[in-house]
Amino acid sequence: MRWRQRPEGSNWGDFGPDDQLGRANLIGPEQVRKGALEVREGVSLCLSLPLDYPGGNGLNPRRHPPVLRPTRRGDVPYVNFPLGHVYTGATDVISDDQALLSLQYSTQWDSLAHVGALFDPEGDGRLRTVYYNGYRGHEHILGPQDHGLPARGDDGAPARYQPVCCEGRASDESVALALGVEHLAVKGMQGRGVLVDLARAYGMDFRDIGYDELMRAMERGGATVEPGDMLLLRTGFAGLVLSMQRQPDAHRLHHSCAALDGGDEKLLQWITDSGIAALIADNYAVERHPPRRVPEDGAPYPVLPLHEHCLFKLGLPLGELWYLEELADRLHASGRTRFLLTAPPLRLPGAVGSPVTPIATL
Repeated sequence: MRWRQRPEGSNWGDFGPDDQLGRANLIGPEQVRKGALEVREGVSLCLSLPLDYPGGNGLNPRRHPPVLRPTRRGDVPYVNFPLGHVYTGATDVISDDQALLSLQYSTQWDSLAHVGALFDPEGDGRLRTVYYNGYRGHEHILGPQDHGLPARGDDGAPARYQPVCCEGRASDESVALALGVEHLAVKGMQGRGVLVDLARAYGMDFRDIGYDELMRAMERGGATVEPGDMLLLRTGFAGLVLSMQRQPDAHRLHHSCAALDGGDEKLLQWITDSGIAALIADNYAVERHPPRRVPEDGAPYPVLPLHEHCLFKLGLPLGELWYLEELADRLHASGRTRFLLTAPPLRLPGAVGSPVTPIATL
């Protein structure tokens, strides 16, 4: 057993001691059939931004747009390459490429290995790096460095610490031996989607959405969710990103549109109680980041409280930067909120996130 005590409000162990799917377990044959019953028009809509959006790295300095390059045989690039150079008399012409890609640059899934927490799973007073269902950092989620735990100075502020290279690991190698995104790929992530149009309810102004605001938006749009549904939130953010033509105005984007208030305990409890199997938004982090409410007494706190609640405690996958404009308009015009959603990530073993090309079928 990887843990003797689980975080308060978590569901660790509820789907089995070795579960790596979390709330995606709630998507079963019944939920897929419910999604299929929403197909009336036979219209398919792509819910992904082009994967080279937002553009640049102004929104996140760690993430860069994809770079396409030709594959090579020796020093020869295989783009417009005539195979007659290899096979005498051949008439084929080959183009073949590869990508250097940040897996969470654009429209994406967060796997359950994306966000963990410093937690005491053994009940012995020692904090450890832990992810959903007790899987451990540096044991199940491996990186090129063991960053250690940030000690606290006399003033209570985190002290700086020196990362230590993990023996036997390459300097830039990382892999999720557990909780990787490939588990969501095998699951398929297909079922019934439910859209809540926050932009239609509240406009494009900067606004935090707590439980009360979410309930009002759902009531206004006639949206309800059942266990196993995948909930999608349109804020207008991705549409704004697309309008900027790969030249994102970071200040404007960070001061526009609604985002969930991850510090609203009532909202987090509703996410638990609702039984939704995934939470998806068209904005950068689903929740407001950085948070506008932090403890004034210096007590430990999560910078991403909704991520901690969903990924770490519940095993609830998060989708970010999905493009929902056309879907929202079509659903509103027909008085609907539900549709068939098909959104498997890449089956890339060991990845902690993945680009996705979701398809809504109406």
